[in-house]
Amino acid sequence: MAMLIKGDEIDALVAKYCAMTGVKNKSEAVRKALAAQIEALAAEERLVDRVGRIQRRAAEAGFVSTGEDLKPFFDEQWGED
Repeated sequence: MAMLIKGDEIDALVAKYCAMTGVKNKSEAVRKALAAQIEALAAEERLVDRVGRIQRRAAEAGFVSTGEDLKPFFDEQWGED
């Protein structure tokens, strides 16, 4: 499927990418940039996985949640009422 992308800003970004990477073809530049971005996003740790890892580490360290609402404590620490 063909794409037509218009816009001075987009053209400037592609030209800058080409200059920085040495890629001569704008279509190839867009393909490489998108592929790199997709790879970077796929490699990011999901929030649910990060939270789970932190919870496991806390449990291993002996932290036990009481289920208590900690907002009043944090409000006090920040000097908020």
